[in-house]
Amino acid sequence: MDSALTKQHQANSLARGFSRRDFGRFASLLAAGAALPFYNESALAQLSDVGPVPGDAVKINANENPLGPCPEAVDAIQTFVKNGGRYSYEETTRFISAIAAQENLKPSHVLPSAGSSDPLHRVVMAFTSPTRSFVAADPGYEAGFASAAFVGAKTCKVPLTKSYEHDVRAMAAADPNAGVLYVCNPNNPTGTLTSRADIEWLLDNKPRGSMVLLDEAYIHYTDAPMCSDLVAADKDLILLRTFSKLYGMAGLRAGAAFGRPDLLAKIKGYSAGALPVTGMVGATASLQVKNLVAERKANLRMIREDLFAFLQTKNISFVPGTASCFMLDAKRPAADFVNAMQARNIYVGRGWPAWPTYSRISIGTPEEMAKFKTALATYF
Repeated sequence: MDSALTKQHQANSLARGFSRRDFGRFASLLAAGAALPFYNESALAQLSDVGPVPGDAVKINANENPLGPCPEAVDAIQTFVKNGGRYSYEETTRFISAIAAQENLKPSHVLPSAGSSDPLHRVVMAFTSPTRSFVAADPGYEAGFASAAFVGAKTCKVPLTKSYEHDVRAMAAADPNAGVLYVCNPNNPTGTLTSRADIEWLLDNKPRGSMVLLDEAYIHYTDAPMCSDLVAADKDLILLRTFSKLYGMAGLRAGAAFGRPDLLAKIKGYSAGALPVTGMVGATASLQVKNLVAERKANLRMIREDLFAFLQTKNISFVPGTASCFMLDAKRPAADFVNAMQARNIYVGRGWPAWPTYSRISIGTPEEMAKFKTALATYF
């Protein structure tokens, strides 16, 4: 028996329908130090990678924040770089304390991570199996499907509602043996919100023994209530947060999973090791900036609403998201639209099979959006 998996994880895996032969495969994965077979945030962004991008190009294809880290985070990271030869685990502990205090959670309810895709994969590995399925929206963020495929779990794709929300009732009914029901809120790629009431309904009506995985990567851009209080209430919920979006730290890798200690214990064994200290330091510093979220949210909303008004004036079809991305209907295959925009030095996002004519567009700076408008005027 390979020691890379604890006896607890081995017993849990056997109970979920895995064979002992699967342990070697999992152990090799963990020994490699990362979820190598899986798509993560960076790898999924690379689906829009077309090679070197000109320096003067508009890059609105990967939901990145062009503002980057706040000045306070930059200063903290630069100050700490000289200590980069140390693991400095205490900085991760400081981050746990800071984010737990902000979310009104106990530190025991926080698992720090490099972004939010790492714990997403861990949750899928821990709670799905050949007998426990993975249920998610379509179109939606695809990372969980890749990890579900790796563990041999059945996957269920549930279309969004007519108002572009997660259809939580259809998700709850998709499979009585579901292991994980994944809700990205706001949704990626549509940027649309699912109501707090529907999330609570799903928690109350999900299949017995299943876990709700709530991904709030884009929640800071909205006025919607965050759901950390449901974690504090000890629901069957693991909540994901990242510093890649509003906080502008996509390349620095910082995030966290919130959940009951017994739930987090089940995913800790699928660890990728020490966390990037620069990410931990930058995230901790960001949390101390009182008006950062409000100011960045207001700035992005102003840019987004201006762009939406332009699209409406030009009768261009789109789904009005509430986050830093939305879906635009190109009226022909999304790949054709991507190529046409690239020819105009505009790099837009890819399409999703469920919506083949739609392209995901990230909200950039006012200057970038002005260039995008000009390019659209020559396309439609």
